[in-house]
Amino acid sequence: MNKNLIALAVAAATFSGAASAATVYSDDTSSLAIGGRVEARALLSENAKDGIVNPQTDVVTYNTQNTDNDVTDISRVRINIDAKTQIADGVQGVGFFEREFKADNSNDENRYMYAGVNSDKYGQIVYGKADGSLGMLTDFTDIMAYAGSVVGGTKLAVADRTTNNLSYVGTFNNLTFKANYVFSGADYSNVLNTDGVTIGKKKTDVHGFSTAAKYNVADTGLALGLGYAQQNDQEGQAKRSEQTFAVASYTMGDLYFGGLYKYGRHDGTGLTSVNLGDAVDTQGYEFAAAYTMGKVVFTTTYGFMKDQSKGLDYNQMQDALSVDGTYYFNSNFRTYASYTYNMLDKNKVGKVAASDQVVLGARYDF
Repeated sequence: MNKNLIALAVAAATFSGAASAATVYSDDTSSLAIGGRVEARALLSENAKDGIVNPQTDVVTYNTQNTDNDVTDISRVRINIDAKTQIADGVQGVGFFEREFKADNSNDENRYMYAGVNSDKYGQIVYGKADGSLGMLTDFTDIMAYAGSVVGGTKLAVADRTTNNLSYVGTFNNLTFKANYVFSGADYSNVLNTDGVTIGKKKTDVHGFSTAAKYNVADTGLALGLGYAQQNDQEGQAKRSEQTFAVASYTMGDLYFGGLYKYGRHDGTGLTSVNLGDAVDTQGYEFAAAYTMGKVVFTTTYGFMKDQSKGLDYNQMQDALSVDGTYYFNSNFRTYASYTYNMLDKNKVGKVAASDQVVLGARYDF
């Protein structure tokens, strides 16, 4: 029971409902399963208030030092459809779709939408909106019920879940290999003037590739991983961006430990205003641990990332410690509490970016 709960906690970032999806149709060659989750989440943190709304663009401008402690409903629902059909001996045609609905309806999105071919021997190749390759590595530390992975969450777009993506994954004994290429397409973003008014469109033309490998060292409980991503034209911020990730994990009975190291060149990623939007060189690391005690899983993550550019007044982009506890009533229903202690300097990045967070949640998987 304990090892199963650890597996559930470590796999929290994977497809929602994958472990409990219900098969609604099946015959000799085809199957269709429906799964997902309903997750109620309440977030307590400092939020900017007294926003000024531009009536022409509906853009809200906040004074980030004018804040208040608010409870925000960040509940969500995910529904997915997983379809397979046998097209040859040991070969299947596959399709997967997942839609997420948010409590405020403002950021509903199609999380996955892809189809392709799976070979029991050679692996799977799909095209559409699918995962990039580095997510397999950031899952080593992205194990918490809500928080954590402040470094792993800064993957380049081509290495994360994205559209126009040709993706391959294959597992050969203890080795899993992933590679994907995101094609140059006709995606556009708004061009705004100094008043925040849209004055035109700009082709973002984000394209590139990522690749990663993970190796489980026999039955020792040790796993190692390495990955690389390269992206061209990060929406005009940099002509070429690169990231390298190295990870390791160790499972011993009821204990799990994970570590991640990231080096990014011209990746310009982070959650603070420090050099954001410029070509920056970043370096970061993250540590995670999980412990199972009966039906309860305790997890913690610490992540730190800095901008290595010279001459900066303040170079920290991430610095946070998170802890949470999850109680599994069964494989379908859990409740959790999560706390994030943010150690960024509020005088440098603003109160909102440096705010601590408390989250209470209840999740039902189907």
